[in-house]
Amino acid sequence: MKLQLSQKPQLSQKLAITPRLQMAIKFLQLNQIELTETIEQELENNPALEIQEPGDDFEKEIESDKTDQTIEEVQIKEDISNDVDWSNYIDEYNSAGKIHFQAEHKNAPDFESFIAPKKSLNEHLLWQLLMTSPTRQEESIGSLIAGNLNQNGYLDVPLEDIAKSSEFSYEELEQVLLRMQSFDPIGICARNLRECLMIQARHFNINNVPVTDIIKNHLNNLQNGNYRAISRALKTSMKKVIAAVNIIKGFEPKPGREFAYEQPQYIVPDIFVYKVENDFVILMNDDGTPNLHLNSFYKNSVKNNTKLSDSTRDYVQEKMRSAQWLIRCVHQRRKTIYRVMESVLQFQKDFFTKGVQHLKPMVLKDVALDLSMHESTISRAVSNKYAHTPLGIFELKYFFSSSVNNKGEAVASASIRDKIQQIIQNEDPKKPFCDEKIAEILKSQNINIARRTVAKYRDIMKILSSNKRRQRQEVIICKHL
Repeated sequence: MKLQLSQKPQLSQKLAITPRLQMAIKFLQLNQIELTETIEQELENNPALEIQEPGDDFEKEIESDKTDQTIEEVQIKEDISNDVDWSNYIDEYNSAGKIHFQAEHKNAPDFESFIAPKKSLNEHLLWQLLMTSPTRQEESIGSLIAGNLNQNGYLDVPLEDIAKSSEFSYEELEQVLLRMQSFDPIGICARNLRECLMIQARHFNINNVPVTDIIKNHLNNLQNGNYRAISRALKTSMKKVIAAVNIIKGFEPKPGREFAYEQPQYIVPDIFVYKVENDFVILMNDDGTPNLHLNSFYKNSVKNNTKLSDSTRDYVQEKMRSAQWLIRCVHQRRKTIYRVMESVLQFQKDFFTKGVQHLKPMVLKDVALDLSMHESTISRAVSNKYAHTPLGIFELKYFFSSSVNNKGEAVASASIRDKIQQIIQNEDPKKPFCDEKIAEILKSQNINIARRTVAKYRDIMKILSSNKRRQRQEVIICKHL
């Protein structure tokens, strides 16, 4: 068979996504903080965009924009976000990512000049090493060891591997390591938890046999709270074991964490749900989000046919279209989130009136069918969004709970976890319920789940097993003796 090249027409349908649709998708999945930062960034980059002054009527501004025939009008139709399968988009548009904005104020003081920069763990250790007047070789070894510490201050790379990849011997590395283990913070440069605790015990001159023996030989029992096994192995009283455990609890298991650069994450609700008499009211959180409108100078220059060069006119029109589209994207995002919360409130009304135990199983498809939207659109609308309700602050994804089939009736897994938590809270601390007993109690409440399901939900809620709960109670009793 002879191979040859040929051309033939082929008709196919492909989804084309424009940069403006990309912006609409991006704005939909932004939370309140990210939305404010993005708007502030656009205000810097687009001179045609301005903050609406108090007293201006925004709706009139939008209507006036619609009557402007010179500028090409941009519309976001409902069927764009409802019918298109957004899940097929590439990852670049599937997540908004983090957006950082820093405003520049010429008259504002530079606060960075008043704040001392935070010293890293590497710098702190090398500064202490220089105070010991090391040789050049020791300084190089110290820099090598400090560079291989993890965020908790542990040397997680064996000295043998460092010796193989460097020009230093194992003995030279160990000699500098022992010196650095005496540096601040106490317990730094340890190779494991046992060595970290022993360094701190030696530093505080604690030669108590139960303390050192527990660290050397009984860390597993200490972790599991099995103090009786420690007491039997050391042939000492429970009171002495608990006293030694309290000393060990005063040690720092992660000496390097004070140098970690973990910034606190603040939750700002995107939507508020208030109960007014027998009804619920939904309010969007617009705090910090400025009202936007088009710059009147740019708009009048285009309307009045001001003498502008072609390039200038194209620039002004492009900025006006971009600003107009951004304003509509912000309002479309607001409208979509409001509608999603309205649908969630309709499905989960028992949750808002009676509590967590009445949370119904619900998936994205239920809300998507109710609002005639695609599931991926609902997913973006609830992603990283929080709602302030009379029962507390919940992530919008919390209301979408999987179901457990119970005698033909679906029960939300979140409500079952809440029942398990209440059972454990009301148990006798001296005789805690095992997972099988909890399953029997739930069965008496017409919730039929297996013992392993109870154990799985208990692990999700980070609740100890019955043995560890009983041992913890025994320790509390011994402390009061």
